[in-house]
Amino acid sequence: MTRVVLGSASTGRLGVLRQAGLDPLVVVSGVDEDAVTASLAGAPPERVVSGLAAAKADEVLTHLPAAIAADCVVIGCDSMLFLDGQLCGKPGDVDTARKQWQAMSGRTAQLFSGHAVLVVRDGAVTHRLADTGVTAVHFGSPTEGDLNAYLYSGEPLGVAGGFTLDGLGGWFVEGIEGDPSNVIGLSLPLLRRMLAAAGISVADLWESRPIG
Repeated sequence: MTRVVLGSASTGRLGVLRQAGLDPLVVVSGVDEDAVTASLAGAPPERVVSGLAAAKADEVLTHLPAAIAADCVVIGCDSMLFLDGQLCGKPGDVDTARKQWQAMSGRTAQLFSGHAVLVVRDGAVTHRLADTGVTAVHFGSPTEGDLNAYLYSGEPLGVAGGFTLDGLGGWFVEGIEGDPSNVIGLSLPLLRRMLAAAGISVADLWESRPIG
């Protein structure tokens, strides 16, 4: 049975796949994201996020039990917000998140989500694909009180760009142009096309869900 493996700690990405009818095995990557990003300095944003996604998928594959690694689909993802010519990852602390929100409040930025797919058959990688989804996000202008409450909720500190669409941050997103699941961190339409290029359909994935 082909097992779907999600190489991400993101509850948002896991939620997207579960709502889409899958129950992936979650294996969190130990990739040094700062080092990978530094190695891609000067590259276009889509190359940076797809490179990070590919590094995560490759690293996760090395840690899978033999029984799963023999026949699986590994999905790696990475998201960043692109604003004023700069890629913004996870703020990490309140001060950085506040500066991020001060910069994007009332403006539009692009959320880049890199996707990497490894298809493994009989223990060998038969397909290695990488691509990037881009969605424009129109931000509102939260009041100082609302922004403080949001920052101290802790939610924006560990998510790309310092916001969510499917959580508390949704209050401050005026609209989007493009795929909403891409903003959450995993684009279902893009993933479907990537899998189709490897000869795997959505129906195949539904049939491969573990029982019990």
